[in-house]
Amino acid sequence: MADDQHEEVSKKVSAEEEIRRGITVMRRVVQGRSRGIILDVYWNNQGQLIEPNGHTLTSFIGALVRNEIPITCDDWRNKELNESKEKIWSEIKRCFNIEEERRGFCMKLAGKLLRGFRTFLSSKFLKDADGNFVDAELPKKYESLISAEEWEAFKSKRQDPVFQRISATNRERASSPAYPYRKGRVGYGRLEQSMLQKEESSETSLPAHVLWKEARVGKSGVPQEEVLHVYQKCEELSQSLSPDDTKGILSRALDVPEYSGRVRGKGFGVTPTSLSIKKGKAPSNRELHARLEAMQAELDALRREREASASTVYRDASDKDSINCTFQPNTPEGISHCQLYLSSPYYRMVGKGKVHNVSGVLLHTRELPAGCLKVSVDIAVEPNATLPYPSDDSDATTVHEAVGSFVAWPTNLIYVGYETPTKSKSKDNAIPRHTESTVSRKELQENEVSNASAQQKKEVSNASARVKSSGAKKTVARKKPTTKYRSCLRTFLEMTDIPTGGVRTVHMEVGIFGFDYDQMIGNEDFMQVFSHEEIGVTVVNTYIRFLYDKLMRPNGLDVSFGFLAPATVNLGLILSRPDTVTEYVLRILMDNKDAEKLFFIPFNTGGHWLLLAINPIREIVYYLDSLGNDWTTYPDMKVLIDTVLQAFRAQRDIQTSRRGANSITWIKVACPQQRNQIDCGYFMLRFMRDTLALGRLKIPTDYFEEFKCAFYTKDQVDEIKEEWCQFMIELNVCS
Repeated sequence: MADDQHEEVSKKVSAEEEIRRGITVMRRVVQGRSRGIILDVYWNNQGQLIEPNGHTLTSFIGALVRNEIPITCDDWRNKELNESKEKIWSEIKRCFNIEEERRGFCMKLAGKLLRGFRTFLSSKFLKDADGNFVDAELPKKYESLISAEEWEAFKSKRQDPVFQRISATNRERASSPAYPYRKGRVGYGRLEQSMLQKEESSETSLPAHVLWKEARVGKSGVPQEEVLHVYQKCEELSQSLSPDDTKGILSRALDVPEYSGRVRGKGFGVTPTSLSIKKGKAPSNRELHARLEAMQAELDALRREREASASTVYRDASDKDSINCTFQPNTPEGISHCQLYLSSPYYRMVGKGKVHNVSGVLLHTRELPAGCLKVSVDIAVEPNATLPYPSDDSDATTVHEAVGSFVAWPTNLIYVGYETPTKSKSKDNAIPRHTESTVSRKELQENEVSNASAQQKKEVSNASARVKSSGAKKTVARKKPTTKYRSCLRTFLEMTDIPTGGVRTVHMEVGIFGFDYDQMIGNEDFMQVFSHEEIGVTVVNTYIRFLYDKLMRPNGLDVSFGFLAPATVNLGLILSRPDTVTEYVLRILMDNKDAEKLFFIPFNTGGHWLLLAINPIREIVYYLDSLGNDWTTYPDMKVLIDTVLQAFRAQRDIQTSRRGANSITWIKVACPQQRNQIDCGYFMLRFMRDTLALGRLKIPTDYFEEFKCAFYTKDQVDEIKEEWCQFMIELNVCS
């Protein structure tokens, strides 16, 4: 009894001392970082933080979360906190030598410390000795962390009847624990470490009930009789229960339920997954092997289908000699305007020209390849796209090199006319086929969507027949883009530990953002794509890796385009650490100062994605916002970008007149507009994709003619998802 009273007095004294000693800011860690000292941290084999430096890291995270997260935040999972969490993790990595895979632990610890800070404020300042609410003023000690508005909102929440009812229930439940924890701030992980060191044991862990008993021993060093009784019962059960028993020994001895995601007696950071505790009947190795083989077969079939779509040909029933003398299905006789498509690595329009469907036509005195028609290329939509059949006579291998000449093109990748191939038109709104200038913007965009659908068809003639068969005004129903890659990736995901907290990494090489690192990706990121939720910075970064690997580098566009990291250039960091953002952006621009280049900045404002495209040589900033706002909505963003461009100009020794010193041009582009509160991220990704597909450094004020539309359709958004999922499969992220 005296021991209990002594501990209560100690708690009160330590709380008063904490109030007097000032706010923890961890200057030692920050100053050490400035001198190049990066602290190592250590973990036990169950993934818990231990000494040395375990306590230091915990305190540092507590200081960060108090500075970055408002006390009014009640939901740690709120996506609006993603930027602040990214900043917290970035600061941790700058001061501690810590692996990317530990991010999940640190973020959970940060959420726990935030809850503890809110509880401390409420208990010490908003309650009297009897637990009644006190309308206290904001403590001066915390004026640097908490604004007056936050404090008033915090007090208001604490007076809410619902909150008070929940608080009273929790307080009553925790007021008289049968077996109170007596080790203060020493968690189970560090307690286990000290016990093993004291015993000089070669073991790496201790049974849960042994730890549980030690954690309930006070300063007297003698456990209570009730604790010893539970411990003895655990010892007996450990001799009789199977190691595969799904309910823990300690839970059985205490006769209490075992909660999901928790291991009783092991403490924070330990889960059933980390201990490999079985839940129900696990599949055998043979079953797992069979499932993996089935998934691999499905993936191989998908790849073959995608590759085959580029080489599918349509042969006439007659013999080989008569192929070039027979008109191809649904292609008018004579010379017609057409659009030219490719299907690998994804389906898109790469050029425009004229198709010559004339009996007996030859290509440079040679017969055409089977299943092809002769086309003349007039416009290169994707200049660096490789020709399906390179020309031996003109040495042309790309669409750009083939402009003004004749080449062979697969029939199934030719669409006659410039209008939407699956759009039914009445007589009144028919579009002339002989002129590109009369094509409506909306129909050009619908054409691109239709082509993504047409990739899945095996018979082009069937699609054309449906288009021509109706005089109705309604649009013919189109087959939706496949969701096979999403389904396949989701199936692979379910066979890993990712849904239960596991993480993987995607390497981001230095050529993408100007620095080399591994991007961590977890279940939350996959679910954003699978469930059509707002996407975060991880999905954005990994899709940028897709654009870099599939569009930029193979086509030599990395000399004309670049990216800036959204985790470094965003509104949150501009407001809190503008010097850091300025330094990074200026460094990237100066590294590329000798050539004209367009830099994409996927910019997050705290709950919305937009795109900035900067041409630093010409001092032009293109602003693409799917909500229709302009740059005046974010004045701090504009000030920083202008400052960087002026510094870039000065470091290049470019002389300008006084009038021209502030002549940086901002252009608001009339881009497609979203129709919900979710799609901003997908629209922003598509803006970059469209620009790279055309390879142009100038973005028209009314957007690209080839992709102009009022909004992107669901199919076009799904196309982004499919590309991302296919790329994740190719990278073996789920392995």
